[in-house]
Amino acid sequence: MFETIGTIIRDYYKWILEGVGYTLLVALVGTVIGLGIGILIGVFRTMPKPRNKFLRVLKKIADAILSAYIEVFRCTPMMVQAMVIFWGFALINGGQTLDVTISALIIVSINTGAYMAEIVRGGIISIDQGQFEGAHAIGMSHSKTMFYVVIPQALRNILPSVSNEFVINIKDTSVLNVIGFAELFFQAKTIVKINYETFATYLLIAAIYFVLTYSVTLLLRFVEKKMDGKQNYKVLGSQNMGAESYAALSGGSKND
Repeated sequence: MFETIGTIIRDYYKWILEGVGYTLLVALVGTVIGLGIGILIGVFRTMPKPRNKFLRVLKKIADAILSAYIEVFRCTPMMVQAMVIFWGFALINGGQTLDVTISALIIVSINTGAYMAEIVRGGIISIDQGQFEGAHAIGMSHSKTMFYVVIPQALRNILPSVSNEFVINIKDTSVLNVIGFAELFFQAKTIVKINYETFATYLLIAAIYFVLTYSVTLLLRFVEKKMDGKQNYKVLGSQNMGAESYAALSGGSKND
């Protein structure tokens, strides 16, 4: 078995590396664009109701459309979405299909955006109301409050969920083989058609997926810990602390 896997790696490593590259490219770009879509939708859906009656009606219509988008893409498989978007574009354009790489990026981005919209909305809601009130008290508009005060805190809160979406996208790109996108699983299918070593080939591909997802998970956990900062710290002073006490805590003297 190991000899067969070694032969597969030796003969088809270029195809495998190409599949890994396309998989990571679409997963990363799709997650970033999806997060951007999610932020825009999350901010819009958490906006206060406009005072103008006409604007209130427009917001309700927009909310209904965005809710439909979120529910449709969250409640249908990505494989089906890929077929509908790819062949739907061909139907509209008289049989002319879109480039498969661009199609893959669009499909993953739109699908991820639907999930990110709810994740971001939850992150915004989790921010204490006092943050909004404090920002408004110093004259900040709602948009400035969101992008300078609320969103940075919300992003920190939702970082684990965003990281999880990235890991999921690495695995879910495998469904894009139905439109001919040359990601890792597509390359595995092509190799099997040549060497007929089904079990050995897919065992190797499964190991590669595991290494990719586990490595990304460890990296993102490391980033989360760095963003958390130090868990323990010293309070070096207070309004009621004398010079001697402060010097004792800071390791110096009151004459320093």
